[in-house]
Amino acid sequence: MDIQVSPPGTLGWRQSQVRCALGRGGLRPDKREGDGATPEGCFVLRQVMYRPDRLPQPITGLPVRPLRDDDGWCDDSAEAAYNQLVRLPFSGRHEVLWRDDGVYDVLITLGYNDDPVTAGRGSAIFLHVARPDYEATEGCVAVALPDLLALLRDCDPNTRLCVTP
Repeated sequence: MDIQVSPPGTLGWRQSQVRCALGRGGLRPDKREGDGATPEGCFVLRQVMYRPDRLPQPITGLPVRPLRDDDGWCDDSAEAAYNQLVRLPFSGRHEVLWRDDGVYDVLITLGYNDDPVTAGRGSAIFLHVARPDYEATEGCVAVALPDLLALLRDCDPNTRLCVTP
C-alpha cells in the first residue's frame, strides 16, 4: 500500500483522506540538513516507536518498539551515528525523542537517507503526531493522533509514504 502525501497538506490511503502538516521549507527533491523541507519521493515505513506511558502499543503490521526516556536521533552530519537512533546523553547534535509536547507519542521512522546514509542529506524524517494547529514541521509529515493510529492498522512492511508536489 502507498500512502499519498501532497501539498498543501493532505495524506491519503485506501478510502481515507486526512489533513497533515508538512515541512516549513516546503517539499524538495534535494533535501538538505536543516532546510526544514519534507523530502519528495517514496519511502518505506521502517519502524513504529511509541510512548508506553501515554498509550498502548499501536496495532500495526510494522515492527514496533516502545520509546525509552534516553532515546535520541542523531542529526549531526559529522557524527558516525548520523540519521540513526542514539542513546542519551550523546555528544553530537541530536533530537530528544521522549518529548513533553506529544508530537512523538507515536512516530514512524521512514526509509529516507538510511541505505546508505549520506552526510548532510537530511535526518530524522518521521511520520508523527501533528500539533493541534497543524504547525509546519522541521521536514516530517504529521497527522492527528487518531488518524495516525487508524493509518497504522493498515500498514505492513511493504507500505510506502509517497510525497509528491
